Amino acid sequence: MKAYVIRNLANEPEQAFRREEMGTPPVGPGEVRVRMCAASLNFRDLLIFRGQYRPSLPLPLVPLSDGCGIVEAVGDRVRQFVPGDRVATTFFQESSDVGGEGLPSRITLGCERDGVLAERVTLPETGLVRVPDHLSDQEASTLTCAGLTAWNALMEEDPVRPGDTVLIQGTGGVSIFALQFARISGCRTIVLSRHEDKLDRAKKLGASETLCTGAFPEWEKEVRKRTDGRGVDRVIEVMGGTGLPRSLEAVRSGGRIQIIGILSGVASSVSLLPVLMKEIRLRGILVGDREMFLRMNRAMEVNGLVPVVDRVYPFEEALEAYRVLDRGEAFGKLVVRISPP
Repeated sequence: MKAYVIRNLANEPEQAFRREEMGTPPVGPGEVRVRMCAASLNFRDLLIFRGQYRPSLPLPLVPLSDGCGIVEAVGDRVRQFVPGDRVATTFFQESSDVGGEGLPSRITLGCERDGVLAERVTLPETGLVRVPDHLSDQEASTLTCAGLTAWNALMEEDPVRPGDTVLIQGTGGVSIFALQFARISGCRTIVLSRHEDKLDRAKKLGASETLCTGAFPEWEKEVRKRTDGRGVDRVIEVMGGTGLPRSLEAVRSGGRIQIIGILSGVASSVSLLPVLMKEIRLRGILVGDREMFLRMNRAMEVNGLVPVVDRVYPFEEALEAYRVLDRGEAFGKLVVRISPP
């Protein structure tokens, strides 16, 4: 079988990746072999091959965490799947007791263990879920990370309520999923982007309002103006870095900021005064667990929700998908088609 392999950490994908012939992975007890149909990219996939996500990454490594495929074979003791089932991968595959500095260590695809940019993968039974029947393979491949992250931010722990105002930064994979989940929850949505054409697409997708950050560089002031000085109930914070102080200004007293991304960097100079005075709740979101994934899939089935796939690339052109992601051109998700449906 063929697979993409990260052999070196480098700034450009063509310096880091090779497409290689590999042996078909065997199936052990409790394991499932999947013929991969499609895989999708996330921002962290850029950081991984550049050595910015985990500098001590063990190489060689098959990249990408998010994929959809068909069960090809199952090992002894597998009870949830049979050959022919259509499945998606889970982001977290297993956990060990402790990681660095005494923290739990969670094993993720495309980082601590080989990912899904391959014609076949073998995973634990617990590392897969069935996908909604109404989705194509390409659409289902986007659920693992971007879909579940947005779901976790809006629907778990402290779910949004009808009538809440949600501020969504950007139009990438997580942000567009957040727009869709906020809509089916009856929320008012304000979408930020520096690209007018993407804002037009967000409006067609159902955004209540859009705000071009090029026209409003101090967008937090415009957000407060549009909410009559109150601020929004929730912020989907994908920028991090220098963007976080603006989110603190844009959110209402008692509001929640869901910290998801680090597009503008991991470091931020933040005054704690607004956090204290406005009793703002900051919550870091790192995807979600398998049970959340199953709840999200049920909601998608009931509402007929379909992920937004911007572009699909053939397996041979996978590195071009990385380049487009790096340039920030995508609206929604970028997908690599690995095998025909």
